[in-house]
Amino acid sequence: MGKPYQRVLLKLSGEALMGELAYGIDPSIVDAIAQEIAQVVEQGIQLAIVVGGGNIFRGVKGASAGMDRATADYIGMIATIMNAMTLQDALERINVPTRVQTAISMQELAEPYIRRKAIRHLEKAE
Repeated sequence: MGKPYQRVLLKLSGEALMGELAYGIDPSIVDAIAQEIAQVVEQGIQLAIVVGGGNIFRGVKGASAGMDRATADYIGMIATIMNAMTLQDALERINVPTRVQTAISMQELAEPYIRRKAIRHLEKAE
């Protein structure tokens, strides 16, 4: 019997990276998630992950506290990149090739998100 899915999109909340912490990132949890992701990738499934940043900052909460909504949302997006880079590090330490992409220009940290390029990365498994 073949694989049920060739390509999967996983939405991972930032809170999933906290473990039992009140906020932030629990490295042991990130490592455990990376191991589970590696098992999926080893089955030949192309995996794209969207990770949130709510464990570090929530734009809605910042805006409700008086911060400009756009500024609060940008800070939330930066928190998302922090989580993505943390997950990337854990995955690459166990030899799972990754790419971090973002719609916000951070060329020193991540590739720009271009839909066709993201699909090509999945197809090349790199």
